[in-house]
Amino acid sequence: MSNPLKLMALDTEDLLVLSAHVQDGVLKSGEIEYQSATGNLIIPLNRFAWELPSAQRLFFKKFERRRSILHVSKVRSIRSTALDRDDEDEVQSLLSLDFVGGEGPQDPSGNIELNFGGEAKIIAAVECIEVRLTDMGAAWAASSKPQHHV
Repeated sequence: MSNPLKLMALDTEDLLVLSAHVQDGVLKSGEIEYQSATGNLIIPLNRFAWELPSAQRLFFKKFERRRSILHVSKVRSIRSTALDRDDEDEVQSLLSLDFVGGEGPQDPSGNIELNFGGEAKIIAAVECIEVRLTDMGAAWAASSKPQHHV
């Protein structure tokens, strides 16, 4: 695997960049781990490598997925909607990360929303935006590129 990603988001603009890199990442519900004592939300996922240059794909028609960790820090609490937490093998497709701010422009707290297919969502109440994405090393060919119908 060439050029593993290590990204960090500390504001809404950073989070938009990070969101683009995790779009269409797939994961199992049972792998999501919330550590309430330390305020960490850890999500292992297989992300689609959107950043690969299109020139590389032109000749080889190769798409790639990479094993990554999405780490949300400073989490006060989490809640979810339309997510079956009892089915640990249920596969989720991560569509986007959004931030809904706190009380005012000087308040760094708010909610980071992890939006999945099928209207499932995890909402993490955070003290501030502190999100990391790290590729873990494993990469493999993906059979196709995710399609979005608008």
